[in-house]
Amino acid sequence: MSLSNRWQVELQRLKDEARYRTLQPPAGIDFSSNDYLGYSKCPSPVSDLSRGGTASRLLRGQHPIWDEVEAKLAEWHHAEVALMFTSGYAANEGLLSTVLAAGDTVFSDQHNHASIIDGVRLGRAEKVVFSHGDVNELEAVMRQRRPARAAQQAWFIVTESLFGMEGDRASLQALAELAERYQAHLIVDEAHATGCFGPGGSGLVDALGLRERVLATVHTGGKALAVPGAYIAGTRLLRELLVNRCRHFIFTTALPPQIGAWWLDTLKAVVVDESARVALHERVRVFRQQASLRRIPVGGTDYLATVILGTDAAAVEAARRLQQAGFDIRAIRPPTVPPGTARLRISIHADHDPAVLLDLANLLATLVSPTS
Repeated sequence: MSLSNRWQVELQRLKDEARYRTLQPPAGIDFSSNDYLGYSKCPSPVSDLSRGGTASRLLRGQHPIWDEVEAKLAEWHHAEVALMFTSGYAANEGLLSTVLAAGDTVFSDQHNHASIIDGVRLGRAEKVVFSHGDVNELEAVMRQRRPARAAQQAWFIVTESLFGMEGDRASLQALAELAERYQAHLIVDEAHATGCFGPGGSGLVDALGLRERVLATVHTGGKALAVPGAYIAGTRLLRELLVNRCRHFIFTTALPPQIGAWWLDTLKAVVVDESARVALHERVRVFRQQASLRRIPVGGTDYLATVILGTDAAAVEAARRLQQAGFDIRAIRPPTVPPGTARLRISIHADHDPAVLLDLANLLATLVSPTS
């Protein structure tokens, strides 16, 4: 079989399984993106900074604006330092592939993001996957393994704080206590929580007062903050290690200084924007209340609402009907989620009209079998 034929067979298989994907331009009311606070609609700041983006930061890509951005980020999180990356994927992969070493063990939540999974793969540590959110199972595994643990072996626990496809929260307090009990290091991906929880919106780790109990947190700008790039917040020693050993940082062209101006503008706004956070969580309350009244089986706990339909075809058809009605909601299918759990992923935003949320709940009630 030729290479082109092999690819055609693979694409046809995806079509037969209702997993074939195409790029669609935005249309309808946005219930699909991660623009939780509505910041993507804000105008960009005017700046005379150069376009830049011609070298890594260790060559000619360093600019004083990144020192300023990182200082503001560290202050926001009450962390020692922060370090910018080009994307959340690069930050997760880079962090994990750098800190994990041969002989270490990393305990990873079953539903962690692909960037965490790939970062663990790049690291040389032994991987142990525990059932989603099951702290009791995790402790049982750690207790079983503790007698054979070598003195120099480092243990890590890695989790998202708000899971992007499940829409629920990790038990961060319990995970922090478990990490301390077993001398493990806790790493938390705050991608979906940044901007929306805690003092000034700095995330769930800070909202729970756990900053001193985690090794690092990973944050992205490409969700609630609506700016390109991502960063890691942690200790000076960790930052020094990443600057010197992280291939994703060392060998990547720096973001242009113009984007640094966007970050400063966004940080200035989000720290004081309690009204947007209040509006966001109020919209969540309205939608979930309306869904509950109609017995729609909505999963998750916050502004990422999931409706599991099971088969890929059912999810695609429900998404098609919602899009026809003007709601930009997409079907999420394997391999993004486990087989048999194809779903609708509904992203609630602070600027959604409550009347539109009511209309959405009414339409969903005609598409989804109610809970008993």
